[in-house]
Amino acid sequence: METTTSTLVVLDVYDNPIRAEIAKSILDSADIFCVLNGEYMATIYTTTAFPIYLMVRSEDLENAKALLSTENY
Repeated sequence: METTTSTLVVLDVYDNPIRAEIAKSILDSADIFCVLNGEYMATIYTTTAFPIYLMVRSEDLENAKALLSTENY
């Protein structure tokens, strides 16, 4: 079994958990691996003090940017 290591990079930063989840869903539907970092803190504390980071693999960054730029969410 072969394992690979990828570096996660920040694609975008959100202050709204709903917008972050929509962006994640768009990427998930395109089979682009992504994670949200900070989503729980932003949900618990409803302030912009806790940003939500949308992170993707470094090799998927350009495709993810292009995909989200074509979506109107």
